[in-house]
Order: sequence, then C-alpha cells, then structure tokens
Amino acid sequence: MARDDKRKIRVSFRKNRNARTRQNDWTKAREDEAADAVHSERLSGKGELTRRRTVVTSAESSDGLRDVDASCVSGRVLWTVGANHSAVELDDGSVRHCSVRRVLRTMQRETRSLVVAGDRVLVRPTEGDEGVIERIEPRTSTISRTSGRFQQILTANVDQAVIVVSADDPPLKLGVVDRFLVGAEKGGVRGIVCINKADLVNPVLLQPIAGQYTRIGFDVVLVSARLGLGIDELRRRLVGHQSVVAGQSGVGKSSLLNCVQPGLDRRTGGISDETGKGTHTTRVAELFRLDGGGWVVDTPGIRQLMLWDVAPGELEGLYPEFRPYVPDCRFASCSHLVEKECAVQAAVERGDISPLRYDTYTRMFNQDDDPAWVRPEDMD
Repeated sequence: MARDDKRKIRVSFRKNRNARTRQNDWTKAREDEAADAVHSERLSGKGELTRRRTVVTSAESSDGLRDVDASCVSGRVLWTVGANHSAVELDDGSVRHCSVRRVLRTMQRETRSLVVAGDRVLVRPTEGDEGVIERIEPRTSTISRTSGRFQQILTANVDQAVIVVSADDPPLKLGVVDRFLVGAEKGGVRGIVCINKADLVNPVLLQPIAGQYTRIGFDVVLVSARLGLGIDELRRRLVGHQSVVAGQSGVGKSSLLNCVQPGLDRRTGGISDETGKGTHTTRVAELFRLDGGGWVVDTPGIRQLMLWDVAPGELEGLYPEFRPYVPDCRFASCSHLVEKECAVQAAVERGDISPLRYDTYTRMFNQDDDPAWVRPEDMD
C-alpha cells in the first residue's frame, strides 16, 4: 500500500475482560478499615464497554485493517454459525471452515453477526481445510432487520430478493410482502413477489393481488411447488443473478428451491396444527450455486420483520407508487395520514394507490404490528 493511501482512524473494540468491581468506597472508610484493606485491588477510570485504538488503514478497507498476509485468498461465505464459524468457498472452488480474526470480532459494531452469507472475504489458509477470515470486503447491498437493539443482516451482496408468501396454508399475508419490499428498497435490492401454493385457491382471485404489484414495477410469479407450476419462470428469474429467498416459515421456500434445482435436497417442513404457522426447518442462511449460473441464499423463516434504520419520514420514498404524488402535497412534511390536501391520500381514494399497500404504510409509519391475514376472495 502506497504511503499516500495510508490514514489513521480511531476504532472501538469490545473488551474481552473487565477489571474486578470495586467492593467498597474507601474514601468514606474509617482508618482501621482502610489499614486492613486488600492493597492489590486495582481500579480504572475508564468505562467497562470499550477501548479505542488507532489503526492505519485506507479508504478501500471495510474493517479498518487494510494490510493482510500475502498468502490470503479471496472467497465467498456460504453460511455462518455463531460468531466464529463460517464455511467459505474460495475462488478455486474449494471450501474451508473458517474462524474470524480476533481483532475483527472485538471491533464494536451494531450488528449481531459480523460475517453473513454472501460476504466476500479474504481468508488465510491454515491446516487441512480450515482457515481464518482476515478481512471482510465492502458490501454492495444488504437485507437487514431489527433484532433487539441490533441490526441483523440476513445476507449481503445480492441484487434481488424473492419474497415468498403462500396463497393459503398458511394464509396470505400481504403486510409481510410490503415490509420485505421496503427492506429490499432500503438495502438497494430489487424485489420480486413469489406467491406459492397458487393451486390451493382460484387463480382468478390472485390476479388483483398480482396486479397491485406489477403496476408499480415489481415482478410477480405465481407458482406451486407441489404441482411444479411456474417453476420454469422462477428459475429463469434466478439464473444469472445473486438472489436471496426470504419469507415466513411454512410458505415453501425450500420446497421451491428443490424444484428449481433438483438434487439440492433442502430440508422441508409443514404447518403446525396448533398455531397454523410454519415450522422452522432452515436454521441458518445458506448460499449455494445454481447449475445455470448465479447464486441463491436460502434464509430461515421469520415470524415478524421489524425494519432496521427506516425512519417513518423515510417510508414515502420507499413506496414507488407514492413518489409521483408526494411533491403535490400541501405540506412539505406531510405524513400522508391526517393532513388536508394530501395528494397521496387523494390517490388512494381514487384507486391510483392500493388501499392495502397504504394500510401497510400507515402501520409501519405508526410502528404497529403486521396486519392480519388477507384472504384472496376479499380482494376487490
């Protein structure tokens, strides 16, 4: 690295050890008590959470540590378990089971997982088929959600997200679709709506649902993993792309991928008789290569999607159908909920914006829970 490229930055690290807690306040102790005190007790004026360290880096580095060993090789993360165990496919096709360099693991971050499926990394090979991840390359895109107080990145470096829902069993839930589409838009990823189990309802009833997404620019695919309907069309949309397949448990994500690529043998599950919801079968996000070209990440099913780092005032820009009307609102700070002379609300009343999409917008703006299940026969 050239001298001119170097720069110093301050990086926060999580401490992996803490000083022993002070047992007494010796400033208020009597003289005889202080004489009997254990004099080896050490105190620190710094906080318990972090230390900061100066490192030399460059603008291209994603983790503050630009220089790596010359023996490092490039690869792509296939899956990650815990914070320190990942499978990485190197550019030569071999797979190594890798730990993460300790200095990376101790860096303070707002994410639950430092390394995720789809990440491009540099690996230092060690004994056998093992290695150490020395650096994580900058991500071109991410799909994230909120987990507690932290960001949980589901996958990285994908160009399209296939949001899978079921027409029935479990019932269709359009609120999940809209939340995923907003999350994909936020992460710079193109969204595709895939309605599985289309054979369980009258196809005519699905047309209004498909229409409300296609007319605002989203691709919609109607499929049935059980009958093989629409699988060729879904395969054409996946081949040659870096995709993530996401959705709730029980909608048939793994079953669809088994149909798209026979022999994949992804584990599948059913619907719980007690809750009517899907059972978890995919435990971790896993990346695999498609025979026709491209990559797909199969993600665990989720029960609820809480968006990460999406402010209520930002939502209008993440709804494509809102954008033509927002400039015509009377107030620049219009929330499109209760204001007078709101162009967005007027578009909903005219039918130019789907009332169901608008309902999801209001729920996300007010940070309410996902809307209830939607039956295709209730669609206009």
